Amino acid sequence: MPAAAPVRIVHLGVGNFYRAHAAWYTHHAPDAADWGIAAFTGRRPDAARALAPQDGLYTLITKGAEGDSTEVIGSIVAVHSSDEHEAYLGYLENPAVAVVSLTVTEAGYRRGADGTIDLDDEAVAADVAALTTDPRAAVTTAPMKLVAGLLARRAAGSGAITIMPCDNLPDNGAAVGAVVLSAAQAVDASLAPWIEEHVEFASSMVDRITPATTDADRDLVREAIGADDASPVPTEPFSEWVISGDFPAGRPQWEAAGAQLVDDVEPHERRKLWLLNGSHTLLAYAGSIRSHETIDAAIADPACRGWVELWWQEAERHLGLPHEEIQAYTDALLDRYANARVRHLTAQIAYDGSQKLPVRTVPVVQAERAAGNVPTGGATTLAAWVLHLRGEGAPVKDATVEKALAAATSGDLPVAVPAVLDLLGLGGDEELTAAVLAQVDAIHAP
Repeated sequence: MPAAAPVRIVHLGVGNFYRAHAAWYTHHAPDAADWGIAAFTGRRPDAARALAPQDGLYTLITKGAEGDSTEVIGSIVAVHSSDEHEAYLGYLENPAVAVVSLTVTEAGYRRGADGTIDLDDEAVAADVAALTTDPRAAVTTAPMKLVAGLLARRAAGSGAITIMPCDNLPDNGAAVGAVVLSAAQAVDASLAPWIEEHVEFASSMVDRITPATTDADRDLVREAIGADDASPVPTEPFSEWVISGDFPAGRPQWEAAGAQLVDDVEPHERRKLWLLNGSHTLLAYAGSIRSHETIDAAIADPACRGWVELWWQEAERHLGLPHEEIQAYTDALLDRYANARVRHLTAQIAYDGSQKLPVRTVPVVQAERAAGNVPTGGATTLAAWVLHLRGEGAPVKDATVEKALAAATSGDLPVAVPAVLDLLGLGGDEELTAAVLAQVDAIHAP
C-alpha cells in the first residue's frame, strides 16, 4: 500500500455503511493521496478495536449474483473510539481538515419535534452544561460533538469547513444545520453567527445495501487475500452517492469515482427513501414476523412481494418522476433484494423504527389519504410495526421508542393501533385504522 494520506476528512460514526460508500469513493478518487479520513466510532468502540491495529485498512467484499470480489480500501488512515475527544478536537483545529461527515443514524441527531436540538434529552442537556462550563469538555452526543469541534476550530482560527451528513434524513444538510445552529445557540450565542459565516452543510443521498459482517466474510477474505481482516465489509455491486452543497475548503474528486454532484438532492432522496428504504422497512417488520431472516427470503414470499409492489405504486403517485424511471429503479430493486449472496438481515433493518417510519412511510400514507386513497402497502408497514412493538418478529432495538412502545402495548390491537397512529400524526382516521387492523390479519395469514 502507498503511504497514508494526510487527514483532511473527519468522520463520526464509522461502520460498514460508511465504509461501503464514502470511504470507497474517496479511495477511488484520483486525488485520494491527498485525502485521508480520520474515523471515530459511534456508541460502540468495536470498529476502532478492529481497524486500529490494521491502520484503518479493510477489505470490501462485493457480493455479486455470480460471485464475490475483494478489494483492500486505504482511505481511512486513523481510527479512534468516540471517547478520544482531544484527538477529535485536534483534527478540527487543523485548517487542512475540510470536511466532517457523519453516519450516526436518524436518532443520533437528537432532534426535537420542531427540527432543532432536543434540549430535554438528558444526554444533550448534560453536554450543554459541560460545554458551557468548558468548551473543551468531553461530550457524547453527535450534535454536541459538532459544536465542540466548531468551538475548537473557531478558537484556532482555522477557517471554513463543510459538514456532510450521510444518514437517511430528508434534506439532511439543512436538517443537521438546524440542529447544530440551535445547539450552538444553547452553548454560546456568539458561535451561531460564526457558523453561518464559516460552515457549509452539504446534503447527500446514499444507496448501497450493506449487511453486517459475519465470520463467513472473514473466512472468505482470509482465503482471497491470504491475510486476516478483523472487519471486512460485505456489500452489493450497486452503488449510488448523490451530493449537493459547497465545499469551501475543498473535497476529493468524488465525481471522478462515480458520485453525482447535483444542485438538488431532493428528487433522488425521496425516490430512495420511499422506494428502497420504505420497502426495506416493510420487509423488515412484515418479513421477520413471517419468519424470514433476510431480505432475499422475504421478497421471495409472494405476500411480502405483493405488499412491496403495492407500496411502490402508492409512493409513485407522489414522487413526480417519470414512470419509466421508477419502473427501472424498482425492477433493479427486485434484483438487488433477490441477491441471496447479500445476507441483509431483516432484524438489522428493523432498528430504530420510531425514527425511520416518520420519514420513510408516513409521508406517503399522508399523501395517499389526502388523495382519498386507502394505502394497503403503507397500512402493511404500520400494522407490522405495531406487531413488532408488541414482541413479534425482529427484536425491538430503538433508541427513541418509549412512547411508541407504550402505545403499542396499551391494550388489545383495536386500542393499540389507533394509539400508535396518533403518535405518527395519523390519528383519528377510521378508514386507515381499519386498513391497518386488516393487514394485521393478512400478515398473520399463511
